[in-house]
Amino acid sequence: MTGLRVLAVDDLAPALDELCRMLREAPEVGEVVGASDALKALKLLQADHYHAVFLDISMPGLDGLELASLLAKLSEPPVIVFVTAHDGHAVTAYGIGAVDYLLKPVRTERLSAALAKVTRLAPSVRRQPSPDAMAALPVDSGGRTRYVRRDDVLFAEANGDYVRLHTRTAVHPVRMPISRLEEYWEGTGFTRVHRGFLLSVRAVLELRSDTTGGLLAHTEAGDVPVSRRHARDLRDRLLEAAQRGQLGGPR
Repeated sequence: MTGLRVLAVDDLAPALDELCRMLREAPEVGEVVGASDALKALKLLQADHYHAVFLDISMPGLDGLELASLLAKLSEPPVIVFVTAHDGHAVTAYGIGAVDYLLKPVRTERLSAALAKVTRLAPSVRRQPSPDAMAALPVDSGGRTRYVRRDDVLFAEANGDYVRLHTRTAVHPVRMPISRLEEYWEGTGFTRVHRGFLLSVRAVLELRSDTTGGLLAHTEAGDVPVSRRHARDLRDRLLEAAQRGQLGGPR
């Protein structure tokens, strides 16, 4: 199976919907199922296998800590991540065996870090999809979803919890940290050239100097700053690409 199978548990519908949405947008997650209370979650876990449970603590009846204690006794327990608005249960949560403790509202970076821990502890999961699995990214806007092909992206720019994918004709925001995008697009012609920029090597038309002597990679979508620590690596990559006839922008 490709990707994590995750069960999300929260008795508050808006919180559960938001958590499920964030999990579904994570590249390492293959399937997400939601449960509105601990008993429903327990029935789902008895009927099927999940790699991880993202679990609220304060719920009526059986609370999250009690459910996690039951799950820890299973022969093959899922990885537990608590998601809660209260920071006072962290010691108990880690004592039960949780791998992470996320505070609401959940930030994308913290969710990504938790999923990385889950993936390391779930050996049956493919840890990184093949390049083709990330050859296009969904972009939601105005109630519509469109798909941006990796081959059409000239560079990606960090913007808080999002990256902005720059193509020849538009800019598309995607909710994902740039470090996560770099991880999945590594080896597909993209390279980090700056703390806030991921660049398609074959999109570079030329290198330029700015007014302060800094280096810029010129593309059809604009100039991308190149930090000193990445300059030599980029020059080497450009030379190799030029020798192979692979410069000149996306196909």
